[in-house]
Amino acid sequence: MVQILEFEREIFALETQIHDLVSMSHMYDSVGDITHEIAKLKKKLRRMKHDVYSNLKGWDKTLVARHPDRPYTLDYLHLVFTDFFELHGDRHGGYGPSIVGGVARFDGKPVMIVGHQKGRDTKEKIRRNFGMSQPAGYRKALRLMRVAEKFNLPVITFIDTPGAYPGVDAEEKGQAEAIAANLFHIIQLQVPILCTVIGEGGSGGALAIGVGDHIAMLEHSIYSVISPEGCASILWEDKEKVAQAANALCITANDLLQFKVIDEIIREPLGGAHRNHRQAAIRMKKSLRKNLKRLTQIPQRELIPLREKKFRDIGKFIEEKP
Repeated sequence: MVQILEFEREIFALETQIHDLVSMSHMYDSVGDITHEIAKLKKKLRRMKHDVYSNLKGWDKTLVARHPDRPYTLDYLHLVFTDFFELHGDRHGGYGPSIVGGVARFDGKPVMIVGHQKGRDTKEKIRRNFGMSQPAGYRKALRLMRVAEKFNLPVITFIDTPGAYPGVDAEEKGQAEAIAANLFHIIQLQVPILCTVIGEGGSGGALAIGVGDHIAMLEHSIYSVISPEGCASILWEDKEKVAQAANALCITANDLLQFKVIDEIIREPLGGAHRNHRQAAIRMKKSLRKNLKRLTQIPQRELIPLREKKFRDIGKFIEEKP
């Protein structure tokens, strides 16, 4: 069943009207030629979609980023890459199913892919813990990136998680240490790293595979230190203020490009990536191709200093004298 977001109701109503008219024109000759009327409605639909999706606020973007039909890492793996071979385990006894990774070919050349996977149906969502990884997932991600460095393979990551799993067992197994180790070691990798936020980019769970030379976001994805619900609960002790929290957090791609936290916004198909996986994948591929070509031309010895500078330049502030 298609999930309709509140701001999409008029769009879906118009789509239903168009679908009914098209069906009638095919079924009944007595209806006459209504091609012109259908064309007018389709034009109105495109204009409506453009107006709605061009003016989404933070909370609306959050709902789109979490849409259950939105393409996940495995969808992009099948649509953008070829010859994907998944690699498992962190070599410390952990499996980490919330993060998938392995070797694939991009434009015929080998690359290493690492990304969060939320799961489609209930069974898979539970198995993958809704994209919230245990420490094993982050250790697996780092292991695969080190393999990529050993064989001089570019690393491509897809970020889509509400955050790292906050359970007691995760903390006992070293959740914070695993994330910190990833940040420390990934920034020192001597291969190009491209990161793309494809849905939710939640806190340390996102950062654990989000350190790279080029950071991109899909147009309707979000990237934040905390969820709007968590922010509303902490600041106002009121979960009903999620819209206010989302706006205050500046979690949208436009906000983060302005603050230079990210480098690029990948435009989505009209109505969101969940409406057209293939078109979203085509746009993703264009971005990856362009930036991978640019990064592979940078001498290896310059990659790490440039990467370090990139992250040190984020969050500049001015100290006022007392």
